[in-house]
Amino acid sequence: MAETREFLYPSKWLTRASAGDRVACELRMRIIAGIIESGTILSENKIAADFSVSRSPVREALKILASENIIRLERMGAVVIGLTEKEIEEIYDVRLLIESFVFERLVRIDTHDLVMELSKILEMMKVAIRYGDADEFSYQDVLFHETIIRAINHSYMLMIWNNLKPVMESFILLSMRIRFKEKYDDFTRILENHQLYIEAIKTKDRALMIKSLHQNFDDVQGKVEYLWMSQQLLAKGVEQEND
Repeated sequence: MAETREFLYPSKWLTRASAGDRVACELRMRIIAGIIESGTILSENKIAADFSVSRSPVREALKILASENIIRLERMGAVVIGLTEKEIEEIYDVRLLIESFVFERLVRIDTHDLVMELSKILEMMKVAIRYGDADEFSYQDVLFHETIIRAINHSYMLMIWNNLKPVMESFILLSMRIRFKEKYDDFTRILENHQLYIEAIKTKDRALMIKSLHQNFDDVQGKVEYLWMSQQLLAKGVEQEND
């Protein structure tokens, strides 16, 4: 785990992160990817050695992951709980609730600047697809939805979003990397879904908003399937390295 090329979490996203956050981001990715399996005991000393850090940032990382309920803290380390298909679907249930609420608030405010900002992000998503950059696409995808949520200036909705974001971001990263390799043509439909979002916000058409939400979130089952596919491919890669 000591070599950067083996890391799953994009290093360019960690330029301002603390040592604890860096460890948490990578461990989270490896747990969600299935490389670190449910039931695995995580040793503070082992993680500290693997990441070339002291035990203090490791403890910080483990506390973060415990708060996300993907590990359980023990006296000398932690036990991996992992993330089930049901829990992933529940994350998207909460996202649907948040974004449905947000859309109702957007109807009451001027959305001109928001529409402009979302259009710019959509263009960046198109560029990422053109260059086959799954990580950049994932970054812009998360930013797209976060920008919508931030637009209503609701501190508690943002707090819920921020609690969901780390696990959701890792999940999106893993599934999009597989989609770029296995189902590249699918991105035309994904872009159309996001364009529909923008049109719904621009016109403040509730029927269109509902349609855009469901077209986006009905895609969740496909994303879940791509996560399990990515787990299998990553597991194979680890086995080959160990042979």
